[in-house]
Amino acid sequence: MTLESRQIIYTIIIGFFITLILGPLTIPFLKRLKIGQTIREDGPRSHLQKTGTPTIGGVILIISIFITSLTSGLINKDLIVALGATLAFGLIGFIDDFIKVVSKRSLGLRAYQKLSLQTIIAIFLATYQSNVSIMGTKVIIPFVRGSFSIGSVVIPQYLDLGVLYIPFVAFVVVATVNSVNLTDGLDGLASGVTLIIAAFFALMAMNWGYTSLAIFSAAVTGACLGFLRYNSHPAQVFMGDTGSLSLGGAISAVAVLMNISLIIPIVGGIYFMESVSVILQVISYKLTRKRIFKMSPLHHHYELSGWAETKIVIVFWIITVILCLVGVLALN
Repeated sequence: MTLESRQIIYTIIIGFFITLILGPLTIPFLKRLKIGQTIREDGPRSHLQKTGTPTIGGVILIISIFITSLTSGLINKDLIVALGATLAFGLIGFIDDFIKVVSKRSLGLRAYQKLSLQTIIAIFLATYQSNVSIMGTKVIIPFVRGSFSIGSVVIPQYLDLGVLYIPFVAFVVVATVNSVNLTDGLDGLASGVTLIIAAFFALMAMNWGYTSLAIFSAAVTGACLGFLRYNSHPAQVFMGDTGSLSLGGAISAVAVLMNISLIIPIVGGIYFMESVSVILQVISYKLTRKRIFKMSPLHHHYELSGWAETKIVIVFWIITVILCLVGVLALN
């Protein structure tokens, strides 16, 4: 086993235990502050029993990711940018959660407010990468073998987007962040799916020589793994938008910094399907006054179809594992 492989494993373990330790310290504190989840009235009726479960648990994830990453000893610009994106999107989520909890308004920030803030961060991330990366405005195309090398590793073919790079990458980042947010609707769903995807990125980053990003991805993996201890059914705490947006920011940042934004719809297929289900539902209802799904996002459709919450979560995890294996083939 190589030194890098050992470092990745140690990082996952450290992130896991830090999250385990933070849980008992944070959850009672959230309860004392009466930071309980307000369940949307138009959601599945079975979710009403979750009202009052502590939320904003995403702070546990963010703290764990930061501590684990910054104590790795591999701090560079890429790591700082990835952490910055995680914190910035997490801050938007925190503001959103705060409005929900304090104002008891289940929808939080207005859509235009959330999108505007997210777009600013996404544009900054895209601009940074286009100016700093040796690939500039190029993005790697999955499944197409190329001749471009990073060190001794030959990576797939790439496409130079030129002036379209920044708007394209910004769109991918915002779409991914909000897709992760939509996926966070069942106990352990978003944290489990993101755990698997983060492990995929840790593997690819290590293989391609992005050591600091491999460590960061491993920190996200470990944090999500530990968080499942408190977020799996029945959840003791919800990550809230604080967690889902920060995780979306983390995944997006790694993909952008590795120039593999196009891999997200593949490995993040569950994120993609959740978003598409909402879009199709809205379009169908506006045009025909009929709904394609019993309820969107997609996981709610299966809930109302009689699937147990835990079954949906496990099936979505399995699908993500398969998609990440496909992702490995797509980039090698």
